[in-house]
Formats: sequence, structure tokens, C-alpha cells
Amino acid sequence: MLSKNRIKYINSLKIKKYRQLHGAFMVEGAKSVLELLDSDFEIEFVLVTPEFQQKYSSILTRHNVSVETVTAQELEGLGSFQTNDSSLAVAKTKENAFLSPAAKEYILMLDDVRDPGNLGTIIRIADWYGITKIVCSRDTTDIYNPKVIAAAKGSFTRVNLYYTDLIQYFEEIKDTGRQVIGAFLGGDSLYEFEYPADGGIIIMGNESNGISEQVEQFVTNKIMIPRFGAAESLNVGIATAVMLDNMRRQVPL
Repeated sequence: MLSKNRIKYINSLKIKKYRQLHGAFMVEGAKSVLELLDSDFEIEFVLVTPEFQQKYSSILTRHNVSVETVTAQELEGLGSFQTNDSSLAVAKTKENAFLSPAAKEYILMLDDVRDPGNLGTIIRIADWYGITKIVCSRDTTDIYNPKVIAAAKGSFTRVNLYYTDLIQYFEEIKDTGRQVIGAFLGGDSLYEFEYPADGGIIIMGNESNGISEQVEQFVTNKIMIPRFGAAESLNVGIATAVMLDNMRRQVPL
């Protein structure tokens, strides 16, 4: 049976200030926990059901992590999602390290993306299209939010995020000469835009307000996804997928 202190500790990680205080976050569900085990994250402990432990005993042994067996009911009471009936892990957060664009690399930038589900989806989309670096404004939602981790489906182990003042970031990389491509209503058609072969930065803005005026001044190319129907707007996750898909059609890895 789990101790009261462990239960209290895990529950505290649902709140940002305690994640920051402890430098830790939780991961729920078999797929995400298995991907966490194969990543370079430092893992504090893993809680598993007997069924999970039996099925993945060789993996758990190979990674030499602290494992505690619990019931499915205990997991459901601990996590954020009632459907988790297999495993839960607690790992250490990573340092918020500067991400510099490498030669011929595309990086993604998020300006005030607030919805955790959107951020998790964007991380997963970035992973699909081979984007490994995302630079986020300070008010973009926390990557270690349980809803972000759940929506990312393990892709958070392969995509690095850096939170910073975006104005300051542009000042620090101004000598790289990268084109900065921003998604704007009223921009040039995405289907007519030629993505530079030597890489660049693709910016996606806030769900309601788009890219801020402060960040807009650094944009070299404003492009839009043409609308053919009557919908008012696209979800930022879907829009990111369209932007990256068109980029990869022109600039394959």
C-alpha cells in the first residue's frame, strides 16, 4: 500500500508551483511510461499494476528503476485520468536550456499557447515531422502539466522545449540570419510560399489573438493557410500540422 507521504507528493505534482519546487513531474499510462523508461530523463520511481509488471518485467529490470506494485484503483485515485489502470512514473524535470538553431534546421516557436491539450498535440506533431526544438514564450503553458504530457503521447521525450522571452531570444540569434515564418490571417498563401532550404523558424501564436505585435516585428515572412469553407479559424495544433507538412514537402530531412 502506498504511503500517505507518497500519495501527497504525487498529488502535489499536479500543481505547477510544486513541480517547480520538487523539480519533478508525473507521467501516466503504459505507452508514455514505457517511452519515459527509454529516454534520458532521470526517473524517481514507477508505480505499476501486477499485470504491467508481469508484461514488462524485462524492461523494468533492464532500466534498474525503483518499482512499486499498486492496484489499478490506487492508480486511478492518484493520477489525473480515470482511464489509467497500468502505470504511473515520477521523473525529474530537465534544465531550461537554450536551444540554438543548427545549420539547415527548422525550429518551432510558440507565442503564448495556453491550452495544455494544444501544446501536447503540437509536441507530438513536431515529433512526427522531425522537429526536435520548440522555443516557447514564458506564458506558454508548462510542458510538465499532466495534460500536456498525456496529449504528447511520449513525444515529450524526444522534443526539447525552451522557455524564454521571445524578444530576447531573437536578439541572441540575430546573427544566424534565419528567416522567420509566422502564421497570420491575411498573409501570403501557404501553397505558394517556398520554405528556405537552409532552415528557419516557424512561429505559431495564441489560440485567440495570434502572434503578438512584439514578436511580429521579427517575422520576415507572413503566411496563411487558405480557407475554402466557412469556418472562422483553425485549432493551433491542426494549423501547426498543416504548416509543418507543407514545410516537409519542400525541405525533407
